[in-house]
Amino acid sequence: MLLILVITIGFFVWGKFTPDIVALMSMIALFLTGILTAKETLSGFSNPTVVMIAALFIIGEGIAQTGWTALAGKKFVEWAGKSVPKLLVIVSLGAGVLSGFVSNTGTVATLMPLTISSAWSIGTLPSKMLMPVAFGSNTGGLLTLTGTPPNIIASNALTEAGFEGFSFFEFALIGLPLLIVALLYFRYIGYKLLPKNKTNNKPVNIESTLHNWIEAYKIDNGYYRLRIRSLSPLIDSKIEDWQFEKNYNVSIIRIKRRHPNVLKKIQAFEEFPSPSTELYYHDIITVKGDTEAINKIMISFRLGLLPLEPITDELKHNLINQEVGMTEVIVNPNSILVGRKYKLGDYFKRYGIQLLAASRNNKPLQEKEITVKAGDAFLIRGTWESIDDLKKQHENLVIIGSPEGMAKNVESLNSKSFIALGALILMIIFMVFKIVPGSIAALISAGIVLLTGCVPISKAYKGISWTSVVMIAAMIPMGIALQKTGTAQVIANGLVNYLGAIHPIALLGGVFLLTTTFSQVINNSATAVLMAPIAILAANSLGLSPAPFMIVVAISASTAFLTPIGTTTNAMVMTAGGYKFLNYLKVGAPLLLLFFIITLVLVPIIWPF
Repeated sequence: MLLILVITIGFFVWGKFTPDIVALMSMIALFLTGILTAKETLSGFSNPTVVMIAALFIIGEGIAQTGWTALAGKKFVEWAGKSVPKLLVIVSLGAGVLSGFVSNTGTVATLMPLTISSAWSIGTLPSKMLMPVAFGSNTGGLLTLTGTPPNIIASNALTEAGFEGFSFFEFALIGLPLLIVALLYFRYIGYKLLPKNKTNNKPVNIESTLHNWIEAYKIDNGYYRLRIRSLSPLIDSKIEDWQFEKNYNVSIIRIKRRHPNVLKKIQAFEEFPSPSTELYYHDIITVKGDTEAINKIMISFRLGLLPLEPITDELKHNLINQEVGMTEVIVNPNSILVGRKYKLGDYFKRYGIQLLAASRNNKPLQEKEITVKAGDAFLIRGTWESIDDLKKQHENLVIIGSPEGMAKNVESLNSKSFIALGALILMIIFMVFKIVPGSIAALISAGIVLLTGCVPISKAYKGISWTSVVMIAAMIPMGIALQKTGTAQVIANGLVNYLGAIHPIALLGGVFLLTTTFSQVINNSATAVLMAPIAILAANSLGLSPAPFMIVVAISASTAFLTPIGTTTNAMVMTAGGYKFLNYLKVGAPLLLLFFIITLVLVPIIWPF
């Protein structure tokens, strides 16, 4: 058992194989050596902890896909203004608060591009901001039961041992003080220790992307918003009745319904108007055409001209949202589109896209009808799902950039945004009042997110970190084997004999140090699975409550501050911040010492022995 344990940890540290593969090899080794039965070997895959964590990834993806994390991240940056210390505190606090409800990885993935861009914009370097974001997300996971997998593992281990698990916000009793300490540390000490690494990673965000499109395609010309007035002949007619393209050379891009009576029977937006689309009083129609043509239809149809925002904001606010987006495509020589004629502004139901602009040889094409040639670039608009599917339909089209990444950075909200938020709140209510078990609460909320379309099923499965899920499921049998073979008891006895005899707080400190040592080199979930049975046995052998020891396991499993390999969030910011291994040790060691002292002081007070 000890040999398999040491080899497993060695493989985790080596990093040659992904954590899930290492865990699976360890699980199989336990079976082949006869330590575990087949049922015990596979027990992790039916464990409520694993099911709950998978469901939480779906809920977190729902929050991200519907705009909440992007909106929150943007607000954090806006509040900071031009103050570097203020930005440091806000992004760290934001990472901490978000990670209490969204996965640590999802939190860092959302805030990282915003943090990088804001760091550059206020005259500092990303390396001065990114490590605090990673450490803040790790600490913020201690605010709630579902904030990070070790919390769930620790609580479920207590329940399985016959004790009462932790409530949803119980972790905040220690998590909040630790988060405050982390913020103060980075504000006054950590910031000075962080390196000044110059990196070439000025991000491409939505604003800059739109600005590039405006320059490349000259789409700042010819966009107007018109309102249908009360005497307009367009009222209660169809677009096809007027032949706007043929008679006026004007394309209708989008329609926004505004009249209360109309909104009672149809949706507020017609994102891709068809010839049969009806027009109503007070509608706002977004059109594209030259100035002379627009003046002509305004007079002919008694339309009012509405002021446009700056074109970048106009495109962002009125042509891009949670459901609809834009991207560039380049036509390869072998594409079946070569030689075909298409009109700019038209919507093609077959592909689910609208052609907004075209460019050839890096020069915008101004003609209304385009004969496609190899190498042509098109700016298209469609649902995010249609854009994702376009590549599958046409192998010889190249999608430029990352539409999926762009979609997550759209901070506008819609009805699905509030459904996703409601699902999260419902899960919290279920857990706080213990209406149903935590895994069932997470499944119910994840089901709501999926069934209401907040996240397409395909994206939901992509949003699950299967490496983490499989790794946790495969490591649970290790915990069983540690207990079955008596290895956990041997380690626990060693802690008790050398530290427990001194004082329970010394034993608590030993559990902390052993757990945090593991967490620096192996995944925090694997660390928690390994240490949970050891901590419970150590507490039981002295007749002490296991609750403070399990809290310490959860805390110390989330203190991978000394290396970039202990947690995904540390690894995520390493390249972006230009960090080296020693940077983590230099910045993380004082913070780890502070956490160690505060934990040993507060935990016995909050959770008595």
